[in-house]
Amino acid sequence: MAVLQRHEDQLILELSKWERLGAMHQSPITSVSNVISVTAHPNLWAKGIIRGVRAPGTGIFLFILLGSLWSRKNEDFCAIYGKKSGFVIELRDSEFDRWLFTTSQSEKEINLLIGR
Repeated sequence: MAVLQRHEDQLILELSKWERLGAMHQSPITSVSNVISVTAHPNLWAKGIIRGVRAPGTGIFLFILLGSLWSRKNEDFCAIYGKKSGFVIELRDSEFDRWLFTTSQSEKEINLLIGR
């Protein structure tokens, strides 16, 4: 499961070796100053949260979604497992527009890492 980490002013969505393989992407990194918002969601599969087509990556509906989601206007990075609660981090000036991920970290811990 993905783990949000902070190293100085950089945020890293740390993926395991198997997650990197499934996502076909390294752990995404951005500056803390690029974070627009952080939102906790009880179900990341809900309508309106996931947008676009997965490419590249791994996906089995309601089970796992690892990798990039592309649409005409957006590119999101996902590390979602089952119907667990998770987070959506909106970004600017970054490789991805949003990170969507499930994690065992609490909302308080995520906000502390981001400095909110």
